[in-house]
Amino acid sequence: MITRKRLAAGVCGLLAAMTVALLPTPAVAADEPDAKSSPKVELTLDVSGSMRARDIDGQSRMAAAKQAFNEVLDAVPDDVQLGIRTLGANYRGEDRKVGCKDTRQLYPVGPLDRTEAKTAVATLTPTGWTPIGPALLGAADDLKGGNATRRIVLITDGEDTCAPLDPCQVARDIAARGIHLTVDTLGLLPDAKTRSQLSCIAEATGGTYTSVQHTKELRDRVHQLVDRAADPVVTPVATEGAQQCAKAPTLKPGLYSDREKFAEHRWYRVEVPAGQELRASVSIAADRAVNNDYGVLLRASTVHGREIVRGSEAGDGRTDVISSGLRYPKTPLEDADGDGKPTAETVCLQVSNSFSAPASVKTDPGLPVELAIDLVDGPDDASDAASFGLGHGWWLLGALVLTGLLAGLVWGWISRWRVTVWRTN
Repeated sequence: MITRKRLAAGVCGLLAAMTVALLPTPAVAADEPDAKSSPKVELTLDVSGSMRARDIDGQSRMAAAKQAFNEVLDAVPDDVQLGIRTLGANYRGEDRKVGCKDTRQLYPVGPLDRTEAKTAVATLTPTGWTPIGPALLGAADDLKGGNATRRIVLITDGEDTCAPLDPCQVARDIAARGIHLTVDTLGLLPDAKTRSQLSCIAEATGGTYTSVQHTKELRDRVHQLVDRAADPVVTPVATEGAQQCAKAPTLKPGLYSDREKFAEHRWYRVEVPAGQELRASVSIAADRAVNNDYGVLLRASTVHGREIVRGSEAGDGRTDVISSGLRYPKTPLEDADGDGKPTAETVCLQVSNSFSAPASVKTDPGLPVELAIDLVDGPDDASDAASFGLGHGWWLLGALVLTGLLAGLVWGWISRWRVTVWRTN
């Protein structure tokens, strides 16, 4: 009879075996940022009239921001190109059209002269409006050029005052450019509307939102974000799928980003070398309000339209990202020409979604798409190919499962024998 201990030990062995056999193969990044290219960061600071309020550690919001900036500037990594942009720092009048253009670059993006940058920050005085949208557009232009990471760190104590230019829509437009620019937002003692707007800006570009109550929190968070820009990361390569496979871009192994309209189909091509198999996955993010019940389809077919394999996933509104994947392991018969030699093949990948949105929601630009492509050594024989979805560790998995179960039984017998001997003595 199998005791509870023996069964538990066997289950542990089974879980350990499955964990080892099902570990994913890491994807190889394509066209990673040049290691010699310096990351770029622009600190974008609200200098509007509300920054005069004295409610952060007994000093004004502006004084707290200056103090935090000075300490951050002392610690900026040498390989980071840093700039500073302001909004609401110059125009004191009541003309809204003029006030909503009040954004300028205080210190250019480039190698940092700490003394010069601190001197520029020291001259700032809380003045005017809060044109967040125009400031984001200006900062995106400031960070143009190169292929290194780019990051805007926006610090403000209030929501934008220059509607109808919606800062969240501006952030989506920036993300749609495919320039891999992240916007992180920090709200100084924010109210509910400010939190909502800053969160939307950050989410649209893959950034983060942080609420700040104290000077130390502001300093530590800005310092952390600047350091993060200096860390090497795998940046998705911007691409644009086509309406049909014949005109689709050819993708190499790596990570890619695109935008797909609601209920759209987009095509990509992958050249699968002889003797290798294709693994692909796709994720689509709902970066705005969408209707419940949606799905994503990733479909592989030949250039002649014959479906090879597909992966699909459905959602019901409880998640912001939905993903699916597929694997195409060609059997030796499929992978050989008339002479029995492996052959290369062009595979067409179709990404489709069934998202929809309320009439009040803007559908342009499309939803963010992230597509991962990997090519690995193909199966050695048809039996390996038949183990679809479990990788090449099928026999190893079986052996480990059997070993785990036997180990559980043996351990149970030994434990029972030891108890019997103890009672006898």
